[in-house]
Amino acid sequence: MIHPEPSWDHHVPLPKLGPLYSRLLVALVSLICFINSYDGDFVFDDSEAILNNKDLNPDTPLSNIWKNDFWGSNLSSNSSHKSYRPLTVLTFLNYLLAGGLYPVGFHVLNIGLHCVISALMIDVFATLIGGLACDGTAKRLGHVPKASLLAALFFAAHPVHTESVAGIVGRADLLCALFFQLSFLSYCRAFQGDKSDKFSVSWIVVSLLLCAVAMLCKEQGITVLGVNGVFDILVICNLDIYELTHKLLVRRKTADCLKVGVWISRGLIIRLALLLFCGSLLLYARWRIMGTGPPAFTEVDNPASFAENVFLRIVNYNYYYSLNAWLLLCPWWLCFDWSMGCVPLIKSAGDWRIVWLLLLWACLIGLIKQALCSPDSSKRTLTFGLVLLVIPFLPASNLFFRVGFVIAERVLYLSTAGYCLVLAYAGAHCCCRWRKHKKLLQAAMLALLGMNVVRCAHRSQQWTSEQSLFTSALSVCPLNAKVHYNVGKNLADHGNQSAAIKYYREAVNLAQAELIGKEALKILPKDHTIMFSLANVLGKQQKYKESEGFFLNALKINPNAASCHGNLVLYHRWGKLDLAKKHYELSLKLDPKAPGTNENYNMLKRKLEQRQRTAG
Repeated sequence: MIHPEPSWDHHVPLPKLGPLYSRLLVALVSLICFINSYDGDFVFDDSEAILNNKDLNPDTPLSNIWKNDFWGSNLSSNSSHKSYRPLTVLTFLNYLLAGGLYPVGFHVLNIGLHCVISALMIDVFATLIGGLACDGTAKRLGHVPKASLLAALFFAAHPVHTESVAGIVGRADLLCALFFQLSFLSYCRAFQGDKSDKFSVSWIVVSLLLCAVAMLCKEQGITVLGVNGVFDILVICNLDIYELTHKLLVRRKTADCLKVGVWISRGLIIRLALLLFCGSLLLYARWRIMGTGPPAFTEVDNPASFAENVFLRIVNYNYYYSLNAWLLLCPWWLCFDWSMGCVPLIKSAGDWRIVWLLLLWACLIGLIKQALCSPDSSKRTLTFGLVLLVIPFLPASNLFFRVGFVIAERVLYLSTAGYCLVLAYAGAHCCCRWRKHKKLLQAAMLALLGMNVVRCAHRSQQWTSEQSLFTSALSVCPLNAKVHYNVGKNLADHGNQSAAIKYYREAVNLAQAELIGKEALKILPKDHTIMFSLANVLGKQQKYKESEGFFLNALKINPNAASCHGNLVLYHRWGKLDLAKKHYELSLKLDPKAPGTNENYNMLKRKLEQRQRTAG
């Protein structure tokens, strides 16, 4: 087996610690990150999943948990979300021990689970980096690989985890991740011994049972079977896919490939068959449990999946992937809800946002190439980083079925492990390559870790109340009608009716005005006031081309509408300054006191003067 300490491990800016101290350090960092949320309220989805969940009523038979979905609705109902997580719901009964529905007990348990999961990540990362010999060698040397410790620290302090830890409904992700880890580590235990081609059937069975438990906590748990399969192929069988492909396609040494095939068929085929059979059985059972078929989601939940053009549907899915990747790379713009206009659809191949998905695939292809061509220790780390990044995310990718969200930070909980492993590898690899700047790079890694800890503490504080949570989303998703509605509702619940009305109106404008306006035009197709209102709504949603069409149609019917000319401010936002100037001047000619037009016109003139100076 490969030594658990890769050649670049000594470049990691951490001291050598024993297994116990390493776990305590990671757990402590996890605690510091999220301790702010321990005294938080029930916020957002917590009310539906806990306070209004009839399955948590002491008078309801416990057996109902196995018949209903996560929210307490009957699985056979067409309105059910089909999220079958009975073991997670069972843990919500911890309130019986506390003597009532007090949120502090729920939050403390969530924080504790994250601490345990983060500490266990050391074992997962160490096994992926160093192979099955890692545990024994770590005991012999008295310390764990520093690379696995750094990756676990990054995992413990990643801000995108806040929703899963500080939001009580995130317990589904925490429990799923815990049993995901246990299933993987149990699978690895099946091969403890001198000969990797012999394995313990008992430990394989334990791993499969833990996979089923993970799936009963959250559906994403089944993806551990894919990780186990890849680990078996690349580590247990020590199969070099790059070398095998090179022999077959370049050197065309089919005989060598057949020899490899004969060798791996002794145990690998049996194990992969067990994984495939168990996975198929779990999926079949899950399908039967859903009863009436998959859940029915609306266009508001996932607009990209309703796009008629297949090309644009694929483009938007990939755009969503790039946004998820951005949340992992730069978790500063976090929001409790990303639906209802928060992420406008890409509607043409000329949309500049396509650059992001092209960049995503360029980076992925570059990482895959690096994983194939790197030395053995680097290849393993990078490969499994990508495996952990991609495979747990597949259920949320829209590839196999439509999901009921645009972006959900909680589904990235397990994928973050892959990202953190790649990040630790990248940092140590850069230190190894640019030795002159080693101390600077090490300081940058520690600074990033510190920034993440601070961001986690700040974000977990925002999750302590609905007011702070909803208000924090206004700057991230100003076009999200649900954000405005929730801010308004929270203000109304606290007696501030006048302030609530403002947010309610904005929510209605964003969510319904477009639909209402288009329906009204079917009845009154020549009404320029309806066209004018609809154009304003579309402009706020940054649908400039469509907004322009309605503005111009309104002006054809009533060319002397000063307000219509003045509201063609969209040309200003769109960068068409000359057209904006023309319509501002027409508006002021028709009505010199047109509200806001003078201010916009003066601002435009300054921009035009600046453009002329730059051109000169």
